[in-house]
Amino acid sequence: MMVSNAGIHGGEPGERSAWDALVALAEADGSASHPHQARLIAGGPGQRNLSDAVHALCAVHGDHPGLIADVLARAVQPEASDWLAIASSGFADERTYLAHLTAAVGPLPSTPGQAETESALVGERHALEMLARSERRGCATGAVASLLHDWHAIRRVLDAAAERFGVAIPPLTIPSETDTAAIIADLGASPGCQRAILFGAQQLFAQHRCLWSLLEARSSARGDL
Repeated sequence: MMVSNAGIHGGEPGERSAWDALVALAEADGSASHPHQARLIAGGPGQRNLSDAVHALCAVHGDHPGLIADVLARAVQPEASDWLAIASSGFADERTYLAHLTAAVGPLPSTPGQAETESALVGERHALEMLARSERRGCATGAVASLLHDWHAIRRVLDAAAERFGVAIPPLTIPSETDTAAIIADLGASPGCQRAILFGAQQLFAQHRCLWSLLEARSSARGDL
């Protein structure tokens, strides 16, 4: 699950704002468009599917400091620092929520191919680290914006697990969509930066899509679909 150099969908820079183009990418390739994400929040799957999803999401996004804090620390786009600081603080709350959920859902469900799963999750984390460390102005920022946007779809899965396992659902404290839209539209005003933002977004969405597909395959291997 390495970062690829695939082309960017969603229109050429200049046709619409960077944020509008990012949202178009999310509609096509974000978590909310994956059938397994929809399956998990529909109420039909058993506890093992939700438990598996929580463990995987914690493995990818539960470590400190995480993608957003890394991007903030590297300060490739200093003009985004205030927004990134709020995002980093809010995502720290999400890591705490993930930790509580992981403890509540119990052990990782026994699934064939566990070694391959662990390798894939390591690849996911490595891909996110590469995005966070990008020196191309806009690339890491686009990854952060897409993570914040996609987290709303991921949160629906986490909240479904919380309801199933009796965990209190905390408020979401990451920046609002309005604030993120404003900063990304501003940062992506130049064609070059917009291309970088959309590249970072595309790569982040691709990693999440791979994660949902992995979880779907694990569910099928257990006979839980």
